[in-house]
Amino acid sequence: MSGNKLAGQFFDAAIGLLGRVRDEEAEHIAAAGAMLADTVAAGGRLFVFGAGHSSLPAQDVVYRAGGLALMNLLAVPGTVGVDITPATLGSALERVDGLAGAVLDTSPVQAGDVLIVVSLSGRNSLPVEMALNARALGLKVVGVTSLAYAERTKSRHVSGTFLKDHCDVVIDSKVGIGDAELTAEGVAAPFAPASTVVTSAVMQAVVASAAGELAERGIEPPMLRSGNVDGGHEWNGRVLREYGERIFFRH
Repeated sequence: MSGNKLAGQFFDAAIGLLGRVRDEEAEHIAAAGAMLADTVAAGGRLFVFGAGHSSLPAQDVVYRAGGLALMNLLAVPGTVGVDITPATLGSALERVDGLAGAVLDTSPVQAGDVLIVVSLSGRNSLPVEMALNARALGLKVVGVTSLAYAERTKSRHVSGTFLKDHCDVVIDSKVGIGDAELTAEGVAAPFAPASTVVTSAVMQAVVASAAGELAERGIEPPMLRSGNVDGGHEWNGRVLREYGERIFFRH
């Protein structure tokens, strides 16, 4: 099979997943957006967490043009992408019990805030405990995950639970187990993962929903503009000053 045909098949697979999420998860996306809007209106703060490649959609909504200025990355050293050597250490850290609690206890989160936890499988200790402990601290939790894993795999957390079991809102990415959309003759393993494409779209949809909710309530959403357009830096400076006490990526 030609490379061009495979590339087209990947686009088709990704578009298919995006369509399913748009149609089947609209209610949950709207609920998550409303939760973010409620928190912004009440003076709360917004946090997002993801480990490994699930950190990419989390990072995508933090300090970016067209995004909510109040989105803060809750980073766990060694698990944010593949920025450590060996890269496999990040995967190992996701299975360490107690790590999430230590991170939350030394973070600026407080009751009334919102934490979005992104985890494709939702089965490892780190995302499960991040959601569980955050709720114990009084935070609202949104989980972005694939429910297929909870249906067909075993949890790696001592409780036997998954991320979905500790969230106020769950958004199902619809991504299949293994995160590989294609197979082809001569390629021994399934390939072409779509989880980053789909989950990043989910995150942006939630932010868009929150912005719309705030506007409907007569509250100007604290959005950032591109620094590459005239007036962008001045706009962002005003927003960052106005909301500085709720923005932690500048500290």
